[in-house]
Amino acid sequence: MVDFSKIKTIPISHRKNKFLIKDLIPINKQQNFTSKEIDKLAEEITKANKSGKKIIIMMGAHVIKVGCSLFIIELMKKGILKHIAMNGAGSIHDFEIALIGATSEDVATNIEDGTFGMAEETGKLVNDAIKEGTKAGIGYGKAIGKKISDMDLKYKKYSIYYWAYKLNIPLTVHAAIGTDIIYQHPGCDGAAIGKASYDDFKSFTDSVSGLEKGVLLNIGSAVILPEVFLKALTVARNLGYKVEMFTTANLDMTKHYRPTVNVVERPTSLGGKGYQIIGRHEDTVPYLYRKIKEGLK
Repeated sequence: MVDFSKIKTIPISHRKNKFLIKDLIPINKQQNFTSKEIDKLAEEITKANKSGKKIIIMMGAHVIKVGCSLFIIELMKKGILKHIAMNGAGSIHDFEIALIGATSEDVATNIEDGTFGMAEETGKLVNDAIKEGTKAGIGYGKAIGKKISDMDLKYKKYSIYYWAYKLNIPLTVHAAIGTDIIYQHPGCDGAAIGKASYDDFKSFTDSVSGLEKGVLLNIGSAVILPEVFLKALTVARNLGYKVEMFTTANLDMTKHYRPTVNVVERPTSLGGKGYQIIGRHEDTVPYLYRKIKEGLK
């Protein structure tokens, strides 16, 4: 059996990053992009918001890496988003942005000498946050936000996790063991991650149980979050919650099987409505934010 205790890490300062704070898309940036489907979706969101219904967003890490974090943060500040769900990669990229104002290493180069994902600070601090959170009885997502807040990280204002923690908005992380770089580090505690992520699954299911006449968005998660949503919806219905009439939307750069079936089609079979919107996150997320903002007026 390989000995993970002998794994060699590197200082994060030795790593080159492809994404910097300056790459964040400004909230007021002008764009020529338009979408009639997003216009309709924005109407559904503003209608649900005015009625006090749940609006949940599931998102992959790429949404962060192309600079869309500020739009998610603004939607939280405006009280639109009632729950955010991410995969493990999202927590890592968001944490690194809060820590050093940069993220997204050159995987193709670093995989060659075994330094990919081996940044000491990321592995130690994220794993520490999860272990501390488990001891305190809080989930994976809240534990990351708390760590960023407690450490008063320099770039915390650009962190989705920090703002979710500050605004007391549920942010859950749905981990898949072995998929993220924190599992490569000697300080990783698989039991703590499992407990923290399972608690987050229960929290997510609780939010899904109140999704009737609300809206659920999936932005950029091709596999994990659509699968998690389907299971959470099943549990909610199994327990007798009425979750039938709601709107879903999948926004991604290309059409994938699981988001199409497990977000757009199957969950809305009892009378809801599903949208399939294909386009770059750099275009669709800012445009959706702008249309929601207009609808709030």
